[in-house]
Amino acid sequence: MSDKTQTLISIDPKRARTDTRQIRKIRSTGGDKVVATISHVVLAIWSIVVILPLLWTLFSSFKSTAEIFSSPFTLPSSWDFTNYINAWTKHNFGQMFLNTIIVVGVSLFLVMLLGAMCAYVLARFSVPGSRVIYYLMLAGLTFPVFLAIVPLFFILQGIGLLGTLPGLIVTYVAFALPFTVFFLYSFFKSLPYEIQEAAYVDGASEWRTFFQVMLPMARPGLAAVGILNFLGLWNQFLLPVALNPNAEQYVLSQGMAAFASAAGYEVDQGALFAAVIITIVPVLLVYIFFQRQLQGSVSQGTSK
Repeated sequence: MSDKTQTLISIDPKRARTDTRQIRKIRSTGGDKVVATISHVVLAIWSIVVILPLLWTLFSSFKSTAEIFSSPFTLPSSWDFTNYINAWTKHNFGQMFLNTIIVVGVSLFLVMLLGAMCAYVLARFSVPGSRVIYYLMLAGLTFPVFLAIVPLFFILQGIGLLGTLPGLIVTYVAFALPFTVFFLYSFFKSLPYEIQEAAYVDGASEWRTFFQVMLPMARPGLAAVGILNFLGLWNQFLLPVALNPNAEQYVLSQGMAAFASAAGYEVDQGALFAAVIITIVPVLLVYIFFQRQLQGSVSQGTSK
C-alpha cells in the first residue's frame, strides 16, 4: 500500500467526524432558532394579555362614570386627578392605605426576622427536636387558611385583638412564617461552615455571627422571600375580611370589596379604577426595585 493511500485512509475518518459535527451543529442551531422564536411569540402574547388590562385600568381611572360606559376603549378626554382625590379622601382610601402599610410593614419585618432566625438555627445547629420542628413548619404550608378562620375569630376575640391592626399583624406573621422558614432553610444550609467557624475563632458571639456574617451572605434569599411575602401579605383578602370587621381599621383589600357594596347602584367607576391603581402601584414599585435581587437569588439557587 502506497503512502498516499495510507494518508487518505488516515484522514478520511477525521473528515467524516468533522462533517458529522457540522451537521449536528447546523441542526441544533436550527432547532434553537425555532424554540427561541416560539418562546418569543408566547412571551409577547403573554405580555399583551398582562399589560393591556393594566393600561385599560389606568386610562379608565382618569374618566368619569359616563365616559367609561360611553367610550370604554378610548383615551380620557381630560387627564385630571379628580378620581384619585375622591378615592383618597371621599372613599377613605388614604386611611386604608396607611393601615395596609402599617400591617404589611410590621408583619413583613417580624416574619423576616423570626423566619431567618428559625431557619438559621434549624439548618446550622443540631438542636433536639429540630427535624420535628422543621416538619411541623412544612405541615403549616399544607394547612388551608379558611379552615382556621373560625378558631382564629374566637381566639382574637378572646384576647381582645379582633378588629384591630395588631390582631391582623399576629395572624399574618403566623401564616407567613412556615413558608419563610422553608425557603431560607436551604440558603443557610448551603453556606460554608468555615466562615462560621472563622467568626467564632475571631471571638464573635452567636448573635454577632448571625447578624453580621451569616445573614448578609443569605441576602439573595432574603430579598426573594421578602418580595414573595410582601405580595402575599399586600394582596391578602380572606383574613382581613373575616378578622377585621371594624371599618376604621380596614385595609385596601377590604376597601376594594366594600367600595361597590357601600355605593349601591350608583358606583363611582372612575374612583373605583383609581383605587385599583392605588392598590397596584406599591406592588409594582417593590418588584421593580428588588427584581435584580430576585433574579440573582433564582440563579444562585439553581447553581447550587
